Amino acid sequence: MRAVRFLILLFVSVAFLKTPAVFAAEEAEPARIDATASTLVDAGQGVSLSLAISRAVPYRAFLLDGPPRLVVDLADTEDAGGLADLDHSARVTALRIGPVRAGWTRLVAELDRPYRIARAEEAQAERGAAIRLLLEPVSAVEFANITQGGTPADTRWALPEPATIPATAKTRQTGDLPLVVALDPGHGGIDPGAEAGGSDEAEVVLGFSRELSEKLRAAGMEVVLTREADVFVPLETRVSIARAAGADVFLSLHADALDAGEATGATVYLLSEGAEDLVARRLAERHDRADLLAGVDLAGQDDDVAFALMDLARAETQPRSARLASAIVDAIRSEGGKLHRHPIQRAEFSVLKSPDIPSVLLEIGFLSSDEDRARLADPDWRAGMQDAILEAIRTWAEADATEARLIRQ
Repeated sequence: MRAVRFLILLFVSVAFLKTPAVFAAEEAEPARIDATASTLVDAGQGVSLSLAISRAVPYRAFLLDGPPRLVVDLADTEDAGGLADLDHSARVTALRIGPVRAGWTRLVAELDRPYRIARAEEAQAERGAAIRLLLEPVSAVEFANITQGGTPADTRWALPEPATIPATAKTRQTGDLPLVVALDPGHGGIDPGAEAGGSDEAEVVLGFSRELSEKLRAAGMEVVLTREADVFVPLETRVSIARAAGADVFLSLHADALDAGEATGATVYLLSEGAEDLVARRLAERHDRADLLAGVDLAGQDDDVAFALMDLARAETQPRSARLASAIVDAIRSEGGKLHRHPIQRAEFSVLKSPDIPSVLLEIGFLSSDEDRARLADPDWRAGMQDAILEAIRTWAEADATEARLIRQ
């Protein structure tokens, strides 16, 4: 893990966190810090912090001077109590925690001397997740360079405006027009995703998505990427980009890492069954009303109407998403690709919450697996996986169009 000035990780897609509720980046209840399972101790000449939280959350860590101090900001998180009184390393001269802005909690640890963040990660823990930081001592000159500029600008956290969407409703594809595919390379920019063996998830899936997009276009499909560079794109904006493009299908691509244990192979995720009510409510809370359903003006409607219309849309798209997941698994298997022992799973990923676009999330492999990392770096393997995805989308689209034409009749 490389040293950084500050780091934000959005673990909406942490596939190794096995409890379905952990997958939700937007839970109805905030995550909670467990002081009894958290530690702040000496580590060699430095300091080690492990924050136990009930689920993975977006966070950032950075250093400030005057006096030297570590700052950790956590989204959608509450202190369950006792963390400020945590027994800690003598190298930490004071410890404070409290709300810093709407939805964010800040931990501040004053330090006895200058340090740098040598390692920062969020990983699976016995109950939920843990944010782990390692500080190593540095000279005053290096610390001045690290802390130059003070607190990172809030603009790096600001959500962009909702994407412009079509004025008319998107009709279900019948094969008469080119299929519009939204490819969503996970993470990016200040959110590098999983890191293992010198590889960043954000970089790996972006390269894979670019290659895949060329194959899909060569097959006559239209493709939009939610990001085409190493930039941060908020999760809900990714769905808005797909809707603005009139996407017929949404495929989010990831390559995660396990903190412990072993896992290899591709895994396809669908929206968790039974999550529809929570999904509809969170969408209505966080999205611009004009960006809930393409071509449907919900600006003047109350929640009950919005929920009902989203449920109607989802009743059609969810079975279509399930058939796409099965098609991807079958195609990868036919290609001789490596599949996880449970190749189709369900979770509450934010990018799967669009009620009007069939959506799946594909983990193409695990960066924590030496075998998967080698495959991801192999152009021939990537080409085979991309061929399988192309064939799956083509097979699914043909069957989906046939069904749509029958329904119209």
